[in-house]
Amino acid sequence: MNSKKLAVTAAAVVAMTAAFAGAANAQSRDQIRAVGSSTVFPFTTAVAEAFGKGGKFKTPVVESTGTGGGLKLFCAGVGPQHPDVANASRRIKKSEVEQCAANGVAQITELKVGFDGIALAYSKQAPHTDLTTQILWKALAKDVPVDGKMVANPYKKWSDIDPKLPNKEIEVLGPPPTSGTRDTFNELVMLEGCKKVAEVKAAVADEKAREKVCMTIREDGGYVEAGENDNLIVQKLTANPDAFGVFGYSFYDQNRDKLQTAKMDGVELSPEAVQAGKYELSRPLFIYIKNAHAGVIPGIREFIAEYTSERAMGEDGYLGDKGLISMPKAERDAARTSATNLTPLQL
Repeated sequence: MNSKKLAVTAAAVVAMTAAFAGAANAQSRDQIRAVGSSTVFPFTTAVAEAFGKGGKFKTPVVESTGTGGGLKLFCAGVGPQHPDVANASRRIKKSEVEQCAANGVAQITELKVGFDGIALAYSKQAPHTDLTTQILWKALAKDVPVDGKMVANPYKKWSDIDPKLPNKEIEVLGPPPTSGTRDTFNELVMLEGCKKVAEVKAAVADEKAREKVCMTIREDGGYVEAGENDNLIVQKLTANPDAFGVFGYSFYDQNRDKLQTAKMDGVELSPEAVQAGKYELSRPLFIYIKNAHAGVIPGIREFIAEYTSERAMGEDGYLGDKGLISMPKAERDAARTSATNLTPLQL
């Protein structure tokens, strides 16, 4: 994106900040508000609690709205009625940055906080099952190739795809389209798995049409949208040993006593596998800060300092206890410097 479109002049920033300050005085808000990803929610909540315990500022309010929903709220405008921070389990899209700019949110700081691996989790009461992106695509795609043509997905049981798989109904509980986890799942599972099915390319020659076919999920009960509440998915998996659930590593990590995960293409989900780039369903996690609110809503810079501290997102930090997979030190240092300086995002 052209940097001119994302940048505003110093005078405009001063004017915007002054206008915001006036609004803030009229409708005061003395605590930070964060919205967004259910995956990032426990990490930002932990930072908010540690930050509040410092005693100088109120504990920030953190809401789980899903990545897409959170960025929509974040980008709606500048002022105390709009959130200061957006949690995101995927990188902000160019269209969202443009929406922010159109609503006066001209400068955003991006903070990469660490890594996550998407888990395909299921009850410990069920026999161990390993999966591949190709199998998952065949299980969850709306249309699949049969005899050279794309037809409505005929697979009702896992064993219909491969006799070695369980003779059980396909049921995968996962996030809705507003979720960053769903976006990542579409790209890393549906698109990549589809690419491994040669018959699809033969049946759908046009690349754009093929991509749409690849990422369209079935709606006949094989995939069940379970909302933005990952804890609810965990509860349903413990109640139904035949179902799989899609969510971030941290929720699996907090429920190891009840759940196990499928290997993906032969690789076990672990922090080491994610850090080494060996686990296919790995992704970075982010928060976004509204620069115009810094210095107006109390404590934003200090909140950033807490989030980027080694005691929080360091290799042995408290966010690791919550399931965050840390970045290498050089990457953490670079992220800390950029966020501390409120360096505006350039896409």
